[in-house]
Amino acid sequence: MSGVWLPSAPCTPPSCVEATATWAAVPRAVRRLAALFALVLVGVALSPVVGRLRAVPRDRLVRRWCRAVVRAAGVRVRISGSAAPTGGLLLVANHISWLDIPLLAAVRPARMLAKTEVRGWPVAGVLAERGGTLFIDRDRIRALPATVARIAEALRGGTAVAVFPEGSTWCGRAHGHFRRAVFQAALDAGVPVQPVGLRYELTGGTASTAPAFVGDDSLLASLWRVASARGLVAEVDVRPAIPAGSHPDRRTLARAAQRCS
Repeated sequence: MSGVWLPSAPCTPPSCVEATATWAAVPRAVRRLAALFALVLVGVALSPVVGRLRAVPRDRLVRRWCRAVVRAAGVRVRISGSAAPTGGLLLVANHISWLDIPLLAAVRPARMLAKTEVRGWPVAGVLAERGGTLFIDRDRIRALPATVARIAEALRGGTAVAVFPEGSTWCGRAHGHFRRAVFQAALDAGVPVQPVGLRYELTGGTASTAPAFVGDDSLLASLWRVASARGLVAEVDVRPAIPAGSHPDRRTLARAAQRCS
């Protein structure tokens, strides 16, 4: 089933995703996954305390923790471009991997928009709820206006909200179109849109699809593939923010954001 809010990508693990697991990589993958799970558990345990901190030290800690999570998985992080503005902000990016979530938070901590299924993920679901994630039931198109209204309310309150407008993960070699519905929230709240371009490559600059989390791939299989890989680099390009009021409607705003990401 696909539609305005439930798009699907043609990318699948057999056709798009590079295999990385070898017997030689097993010890490396086990060490990385142990470090990753330890960091996530620490994040869950400390999230109530961190949530009570003032905004500046809280955001600093969240950024450092998110970068540490990605590095623990064996992925180097390179962030370039503009600094994200303060205040209400719609943060948008192309969507490839579960790694995209901590990478966006490393740019600017934000409330994520996620599918309701994330609530059921072990450990990560708890962390998502405590982090103020806004959940959307993608099977119910009638829920979309209420979700857009909740996003706009958060934006008016000065919060950043992070969204993947493609609505589905893609392998990185192919990309989807930015769905325009969530951009209505930025228009309604009168806040800027911050496009971010994400890509994954190997040391030396060759593009890699190993981090892609697509099709019927399981989270465990994707975690193992990333942890098994050698020389993965996450490139995070923070583009100039699109000022509030610079586009008359959500269609043109979505197109402008996609051109920048």
